[in-house]
Amino acid sequence: MPATSEIPATGREWHLVARPQGWPKPEDFALRETPVTEPGPGQVLVRNLYMSVDPYMRGRMNDVKSYAPPYKLDHPMDGGAVGQVIASAADGVAVGDHVLHFGGWREYARVDAQHAVKVDPAAAPLSAYLGVLGMTGLTAYAGLIEVASFKEGDALFVSGAAGAVGSQVGQIAKLKGASRVIGSAGSDDKVRLLTEEYGFDAAFNYKKGPVAEQLKEAAPDGIDVYFDNVGGEHLEAAIGRLNVHGRVTVCGMIAQYNAPEPPAAPRNLALVIGKRLRIQGMLVNDHQHLQQQFVEEVGGWLREGKLHYRETVVKGVDNAVDAFLGMLRGENTGKMIVSLTD
Repeated sequence: MPATSEIPATGREWHLVARPQGWPKPEDFALRETPVTEPGPGQVLVRNLYMSVDPYMRGRMNDVKSYAPPYKLDHPMDGGAVGQVIASAADGVAVGDHVLHFGGWREYARVDAQHAVKVDPAAAPLSAYLGVLGMTGLTAYAGLIEVASFKEGDALFVSGAAGAVGSQVGQIAKLKGASRVIGSAGSDDKVRLLTEEYGFDAAFNYKKGPVAEQLKEAAPDGIDVYFDNVGGEHLEAAIGRLNVHGRVTVCGMIAQYNAPEPPAAPRNLALVIGKRLRIQGMLVNDHQHLQQQFVEEVGGWLREGKLHYRETVVKGVDNAVDAFLGMLRGENTGKMIVSLTD
């Protein structure tokens, strides 16, 4: 028999009920009440406290072959979540432990214990394990240091710079000796946040003029590394400003996730030849070997007050789709989190 606290009869979970065409709509999703069952051998039952909504989830709503399997229609979606174990049939995980797992988009998740990672709420706020100390944080760390081969003295440009990944990329670059860090964001408030709180040397609002012109003004001596979260016009502008032997980490292309047609840009890919540029895509799962180094280094910066982060928290499982759609529209500053606590 598993060790348990009180298990509710039912819990709510979000199902994808239609494949979005272009921008997802609320009616593409359904919040359904389903039975909550005891964990089987080697499993734990978790009451989720926080869940993550992320750009990559949009791609999983399409029925196409990709690096992650598509969500099934009329099944619960999944994603990163942190919660408290309320029943355990697994050695080494006790009722009351807090765990990070992948059974998000629901109030209660039955999870194989081997796929749940214990986290310490005394070491950092639980929501931080979904962002600054979680997948988005490791994405920033690995994408800059390993994929882009960042080195002291490099000039960096990062798009989507006020988001969970971009804001951390810029700060890590500064902490590791960047000569100049430039970011783009979608509002004047976010631009001020980048320069006044995160320590970027320059930032601009991409909605206020051509990206290429604003980047040229912000980076008169060019850039050595571009961390791409947006694609399209931003990637074209970055290719134009990259110095010889510049490197690009392609982390995301949120500008085209909901576009029915591919973007016209970049139209200057021939520059990759003369400048001997390196453009490399990344998936965070390829960099798990950096996990301990990442937690130690970034955790130290957090404790010392050298690295800052923001979260946009939406309360209630019933508002999870609104949070997801808001994140796609850029309404979040930092990591978008859904709180399932009262």
